[in-house]
Amino acid sequence: QVQLVESGGGLVQPGGALRLSCAATGSIFGPYVQGWYRQSPGKQRELVATITSDGVRRYEDSVKGRFTISRGNARNTFNLQMNNLEPEDTAVYYCNVRRIGTVEVYWGQGTQVTVSP
Repeated sequence: QVQLVESGGGLVQPGGALRLSCAATGSIFGPYVQGWYRQSPGKQRELVATITSDGVRRYEDSVKGRFTISRGNARNTFNLQMNNLEPEDTAVYYCNVRRIGTVEVYWGQGTQVTVSP
């Protein structure tokens, strides 16, 4: 059983930066996609960024050039570096791992990011 735990959320002023981390317990075999999603009140959960096991990255348009998804130094961890944060980035951020070609998917519990003066 794989469990994901996020860390690094918090309150930051506009223009500031935060780094989110996701640590996975257990192992996922085969090709997979690691990702970050976010959900604001009254809105659907949306994709922020993903990275495949081959290292291919993808970003939602509004975060391109500001956010970077990467693998962590520790095994089974990955990060989201968020720079030049805007109030519109305020949301609960969830990490996600999905095995490609299967219905196997895992979610973290979420971490709050608030961007406010």
